[in-house]
Amino acid sequence: MCDPDSGRVLLTLEGHANSVSGVAVTPDGKRAVSAARDNMLKVWDLDSGHSIRTLEGHGDWVFGVAVTPDGKRAISASDDQTQVWDLRSGRELRTLTGHTRGANAVAVTLDGKRAISASRDETLKVWELASGRELRTLEGHSSYVEAVAVTPDGQRAISASFDNSVKLWDLETGAVVATFTCDAAARCCAFSDALKLIIAGDAGGHVHFLRLEEPKPKI
Repeated sequence: MCDPDSGRVLLTLEGHANSVSGVAVTPDGKRAVSAARDNMLKVWDLDSGHSIRTLEGHGDWVFGVAVTPDGKRAISASDDQTQVWDLRSGRELRTLTGHTRGANAVAVTLDGKRAISASRDETLKVWELASGRELRTLEGHSSYVEAVAVTPDGQRAISASFDNSVKLWDLETGAVVATFTCDAAARCCAFSDALKLIIAGDAGGHVHFLRLEEPKPKI
């Protein structure tokens, strides 16, 4: 963990036995949850740098993690399955079953009701977190889906894929709203609500800034 102003390292969080693939921070800024290729997640106290607990239950690499807005649950994306965890107890609450291959990434809507997982089966899935029920499948990519982000209003998702594309999805209908093609595999994506920008990075070393604009009504 680094100081954003000076770049000085404040804490080093040590405890995983293999490379760390993802990390998420609780909304209060007091905890971090890391996902690693040792098949585990760890919950960290950011004041002390100590590991509070380890979340065990995956049988393969864990690639990504997201935390619900209330800070009570984590959702992990793994090569074996997607799981929902209680962060206070470390208990697995449920497994989100439906992908035919492993999940690379996961995001949660701001209301904490839904999660969107990105998978190597070339799809994304929208889940109801309270029940673990699959709501819909987002189909349109032709290779691994590497990353996913959600707009703050919970109406859209952005995905980045090895098919070189970044897609914008309507989460209510499952339809593709727009597609942008990169010069290389799209590896990551994020959304700036303040600027209404989609930011995506590709394997060729480029960062793309894409303006999100609603179509103007025809007169």
